[in-house]
Amino acid sequence: QVQLAESGGGLVQAGGSLRLSCAASGRTFSSYNMGWFRQAPGKDREFVAAISSSGGATLYAHSVKGRFTISRDNARPTMHLQMTNLKPEDTAVYYCAADRARLRVGLSIYSENYDDWGQGTQVTVSS
Repeated sequence: QVQLAESGGGLVQAGGSLRLSCAASGRTFSSYNMGWFRQAPGKDREFVAAISSSGGATLYAHSVKGRFTISRDNARPTMHLQMTNLKPEDTAVYYCAADRARLRVGLSIYSENYDDWGQGTQVTVSS
């Protein structure tokens, strides 16, 4: 099990940017695929982005591709989500998650494939 803690959320105007961070416990963080999900009120949790254990492969939801960038620093250990050109529809609670089984990155769009989750951080984009 890995402990995850998100930070960096807040209120931002449309077109602005935010950088979310996910601090992870344990040296074995470097062996886990990681992902970001978000959930808006009344909506299902949806996939945002994923990154392989080494950071060499990434995957993005169509809705955020070109605007968001996922990255990780296995030495800290920390994962980040750099969000730019934010839109009101990006408003949600953002969660980081760890795939300890290290499945194929292409399967990381499915929340059921993640083992550990953070508590979430609120991102609100005003128009």
